[in-house]
Amino acid sequence: MRDGTPLTGDFGQRLRRLRARAGLSQESLAHTAGVSVRALADMERGRTRGPQRRTVQVLAEALGLDDDEAAALEKSAALGRPRPRAATGPIAPGTLALPRDIQDFTARGPALARLLELARDTGPDRPAVAVVTGQPGLGKTAFAVHAAHRLAPHFPDGQFALDLHGMDPEPTAPRDALARLLGAMGIADAAIPAGTEDRAGLWRSLVGDRRVLLLLDNAVDESQVGPLLPGTGGSLTIVTSRHSLAGLESVHRSDLTLLRREEAVELLTRIIGPDRVRAEAQAARDLADLCGHLPLAVRIAGQRLLSRPHERLSKLVARLAAEGRRLDGLQAGSLRVRAAFALSYRQLPPDSRTFLRRASLAAGADFSPETGALLAGLSYGEAVACAEELTDAGLLQSDATAERYRFHDLLKLYAAEQVATEDGPEIRDEALDRTARWMLRRATAAALHFDVEHDGSTLGERDGDPDPDGAPAGREEARAWLEAERAQWLAALRRAHGTGRHRQVVETAQAMHWFSDLNQHWEEWVEVFQRSADSARLLGSSRDEAVHLNYLAWAYNMCLYDPHTALSTADAALVAARDCGDGLQEGWALGYGAGALHRQGRTEEAHARLREAAGCLASQDSPQARLGELTILNSLGTLLRQAGRAAEALEAHRRSERICRAGIPGRTDELIALYHAVARQQIGNDLAALERWSEAEPPLRQALAAFESAHMPAWAGPARLDLGHVLSALAHPEARATLRTARDDLTELRNPRQAEATAALTALDEAGAAM
Repeated sequence: MRDGTPLTGDFGQRLRRLRARAGLSQESLAHTAGVSVRALADMERGRTRGPQRRTVQVLAEALGLDDDEAAALEKSAALGRPRPRAATGPIAPGTLALPRDIQDFTARGPALARLLELARDTGPDRPAVAVVTGQPGLGKTAFAVHAAHRLAPHFPDGQFALDLHGMDPEPTAPRDALARLLGAMGIADAAIPAGTEDRAGLWRSLVGDRRVLLLLDNAVDESQVGPLLPGTGGSLTIVTSRHSLAGLESVHRSDLTLLRREEAVELLTRIIGPDRVRAEAQAARDLADLCGHLPLAVRIAGQRLLSRPHERLSKLVARLAAEGRRLDGLQAGSLRVRAAFALSYRQLPPDSRTFLRRASLAAGADFSPETGALLAGLSYGEAVACAEELTDAGLLQSDATAERYRFHDLLKLYAAEQVATEDGPEIRDEALDRTARWMLRRATAAALHFDVEHDGSTLGERDGDPDPDGAPAGREEARAWLEAERAQWLAALRRAHGTGRHRQVVETAQAMHWFSDLNQHWEEWVEVFQRSADSARLLGSSRDEAVHLNYLAWAYNMCLYDPHTALSTADAALVAARDCGDGLQEGWALGYGAGALHRQGRTEEAHARLREAAGCLASQDSPQARLGELTILNSLGTLLRQAGRAAEALEAHRRSERICRAGIPGRTDELIALYHAVARQQIGNDLAALERWSEAEPPLRQALAAFESAHMPAWAGPARLDLGHVLSALAHPEARATLRTARDDLTELRNPRQAEATAALTALDEAGAAM
């Protein structure tokens, strides 16, 4: 539910009050203090609850605070700074755990020894960086992973591995990489700062006193890596790249080279066993030479021999030599490397060849058999069999936990080349269009699981799931599919937009509306709703254009934290809504514009727009207008309370409660109960702000009970904390237990308000000790 409620805390509220007292806008304070407007907005909204000490100092100076006021501001910031979950224990690496080590790793002894020496030499003021470089296929990733496993005991505070996708068309941005690292450290999405510099500062502060091993694989350049490097502490960072990264200073360098012939033969021996190599020693040496002593090529040849235990090595040598004479060579590596690829490829059955080359068209770092089946024109069962065969042949890599596959980037290049050679543009486009249509139908049906206005009875042939028997059953499965296939359905949306299927773009984005609320940290929502707004305009539908411009304004506000663009987008939505006479979209446009104004520090203008939006929606009779009015009233009341106008806030939230009690035709009791619970929580907070503690307790208890009954822990935790504050003010005997449970729940949820709960418990203990 987009209720417009910002995450707030003591620091954000204090900073906002001080800025208002000084008569400064966000832009003027940001300019004077030398911080970005976005960073300042995040602080005031509670998204950045504990900025660094230096940031607080420059803000205090810009605000003209005296020593006591500056100290109080710093104290409130300190309470919001993320704390590691244990002082000395290891950090759970979560989804950034080291990949599985390969058992037949061969050679690289001197390079491993140098890394071990480097690991022993790290200290509190000596975080070390090792850069592993070399041409494609040399086994840089395998070496780094093997080294990381060997070195792990020296870094008891955690080991993290992150693929930076340096060879992709769009490598991972430092900002996104930092978000994943911070998430692996236990920082909730809502607590991750918006800017790259702020994220880098938080990352360095979290690892500054720990011994952490960080593996950054497949880096594209220095600017991508620099923000990710720890600044202090005894950490070791291993970076792999095809480029030299010469701009990184004070780093240890390991430039991998081709294996020596005997090392290539040793790798082959470890793959297929010593007996076959001893039986054909010269053929083994010839095979190593034909593979150019490149580890990837040797591995592919070895995997092929492993799958054919009775085939002689000399037979493969003859075939590989003949193939090499006919091929014109791959850009990276030697002619023999491409020969190894080609020979393995041409020995595959026809379906597996088709699957391999068409899978190279999949978007993202990995793909599912489902995607491969669509691209190759195979059944799901046939695709699974092909994927497993290709994995056994060393041509694909399988995920350790999920049924997903990925290419080595050299092989992906080769497979894509085969699409151009064997399929041609017409068949390629047919495969991409077929996959895009299927993906968007599945994505639409999956997203509708989250649409409260959709009862499932109106799905027709056009927008129903393309495979009902294999469709996600229920919200959890739908969420898992949408998250795992995000790259695929987003690529499908791009293709549909680019090929003129604008109605499907609009319908898919419309279905995503409620689901997007659950994933506000996905910046891709800006692209989704930008494309749908463009498609609506091209379809000539002013109403659809207003709807999707409103979604886009929300995305700029909540996903990119860009209130300036959000405001211009909301204004465009307002024009489109008024052009077609759609009062509902007019109300939403006013509301989204108000949110953007508030984030720019233009509080009075935001108040005026919210009141206009509330009036606009109140004048309409539709159920959608009532839900919109509830959201606008909630935002208005929260804004009033933050501005110190709690009595007016209470009036707005009481009005919201009256709407809920009256009911909304066509909307389920469960949905209205959820809105009612939100209103009650806000009423309780309004009464608490007025210090009417006894009156604040019942609505907060009712809200908490409703959230727990609906199995919504992410909502129940903050409501329990709000109740704990009130019980503390009342000296209620349940106060300590309530706050302790709230702290534990919020910690488990990685909610940034856990620091607020800890501070409230500490204050309660100190008050008890003073009595």
